[in-house]
Amino acid sequence: MTSVLPSQKEMGSGTYTFSSQPRVVQNRRKYRGPQPPMTEETYSYGNIMYDRRVVRGNTYAQHMLPLSALPDPVEIQRNQEARRRSLAKKRAKELLRSRSPEPVEGRKHIDVQTELYLEELSDRVEEKDMACQTDAFLDRPPTPLFIPAKTGADVATQILEGELFDFDLEVKPILEVLIGKTIEQALLEVMEEEELANLRAQQRAFEELRNAELAEAQRLEEQERRHREEKERRKQQQRIMLLKEKETAEKVAARAFAQQYLADLIPSVFSSLRDNGYFYNPVERDVETGFMPWLMAEVKQALESNELGRTVLDILIREVVEKRIDDYRKLELTESTGA
Repeated sequence: MTSVLPSQKEMGSGTYTFSSQPRVVQNRRKYRGPQPPMTEETYSYGNIMYDRRVVRGNTYAQHMLPLSALPDPVEIQRNQEARRRSLAKKRAKELLRSRSPEPVEGRKHIDVQTELYLEELSDRVEEKDMACQTDAFLDRPPTPLFIPAKTGADVATQILEGELFDFDLEVKPILEVLIGKTIEQALLEVMEEEELANLRAQQRAFEELRNAELAEAQRLEEQERRHREEKERRKQQQRIMLLKEKETAEKVAARAFAQQYLADLIPSVFSSLRDNGYFYNPVERDVETGFMPWLMAEVKQALESNELGRTVLDILIREVVEKRIDDYRKLELTESTGA
């Protein structure tokens, strides 16, 4: 590295500026070691056109954030919505899950196993080691890690007798607590079983009482239904009887009125029919309807035949007279012409 310091004459009234020859950054090793001498040959120069750190093109269209920039607010909002939905689902499941009634005074609810067989619960996951035989290969030994030299003084601690953990002494109160909790849990389970048995007995008694009440209610409803149907049937019969009595009375009244009305109607009807010609003598009616029309037709036919004969005779006479007149005129004409 070289620096150029201008002289006082060259500076004049200007300010001081530092300038040095540009150079690339030296590649540093991962671990310490002997550093090569810095010469012009040790520096490796690269082409800036192929450097990925150099941005090409328009930088206004590129959305480049630094490493320490904040995350996307849309992503943060999406994560918050997903977390809120999961909490709402969990809260809804908690509300929909059936809960036990509140415990009586002096008792409390605890979580127990309700399966058919008890299972030992343990926080430690069961582990098992497995191995397999492989062929030996001569691999390249791993590169030893760099261990820096010690700096500072070593410190030691002396432990006297009785200062370490005594298992038999320390485990005694834990065992007492576990045994007490186990006995308490067993007593609570027994009490719960007794309480469940009492609840089942009360439920059976209540169901028997309810079934008896339902049977009695059904019997009363059936009896009421039969009474109602019988009442409706009696009412229908009474209505039918009253209707028949009314129809009979109307028929009797109509018969009496008809007899009284027809007593004077028959003579007057016969007299009217006789006056209008509905009652007649069959011989007279036969002569009027059969013989007289035939006689008139025959007479008319005879008259027509006579009229036709007279007409034909008149025509013949007229033709004969006309013919004679013509012959006479011709004769006179011939005589006059001969004279």
